[in-house]
Amino acid sequence: MKYIDTHAHMNFAIYHDDIDEIIDRTYRDDVMVINVGTQQDTSQRAVELAQQNEHLYAIIGLHPIHTTSVFHDHDEVGEDGDEFTSRGEIFDIEYYRNLAESSDKIVGIGECGLDYYRNTKETKAAQEKAFRAQIELALELDLPLMLHVRPSEGSMNAYRDVLEILGEYKDKGNLRGQAHFFAGTPEIAQEFIELGFYISFTGVITFAGMYEKLVKAVPNDKILSETDAPYVTPHPYRGQRNEPSHVREVLGKIARIKKIDEYEMANQVMENAQNLYRLKK
Repeated sequence: MKYIDTHAHMNFAIYHDDIDEIIDRTYRDDVMVINVGTQQDTSQRAVELAQQNEHLYAIIGLHPIHTTSVFHDHDEVGEDGDEFTSRGEIFDIEYYRNLAESSDKIVGIGECGLDYYRNTKETKAAQEKAFRAQIELALELDLPLMLHVRPSEGSMNAYRDVLEILGEYKDKGNLRGQAHFFAGTPEIAQEFIELGFYISFTGVITFAGMYEKLVKAVPNDKILSETDAPYVTPHPYRGQRNEPSHVREVLGKIARIKKIDEYEMANQVMENAQNLYRLKK
């Protein structure tokens, strides 16, 4: 049985010391992986991994939290991460265009979008500017978008704003992509699907029952599996660092929620990913 992790971060520093072992496990477990960049250095690293391994692919772009000065995640930047403050990265469209054109293993732009978890007027404006630039680059290069959407606590505001922005571009090219780590409502999921987006779920569905209704609501031909490794480790590995091979637990849970044979679900999800990202079949 073949699996696909459509959103992981093997390009992060937390995997530096044992990356070869992590890659070996993805080979052993028949897991194809798309590693997603969050700024220039992690995007470049995702490309390097993809170039070195046939079953790995890359998505490149600027995460919304990196558009202004923020404390970096320790897992992302390594041992000095807790004390390292970013000056913020301005989305350099020439850099990312050149990088995208450097390899056919680059299959998308992102992760980009809006993150309102710790939001100010300044950060909102910077995030929207970078998001629009990445939408325009994706349309120019005919690549899918990897969306990061995180609302303020207790609201769906970021989803509504992202949908509004995407709606402005729906007639300007082949707009499509993936709504990563989706935590909206079934109605919002349908709005993304109507705009050409697939809906993906992480390991959180293995331990949070609130997602079952949402998973059931997404059509089988519009659903994707992901780990968001090293984050949200699925049951039964909670408390450990997440890794792409754990996508098998996510896929299995999707199949059980939908009451579909796991082999059939794995084939469907693989076909969905191949259709969206034009992966080798």
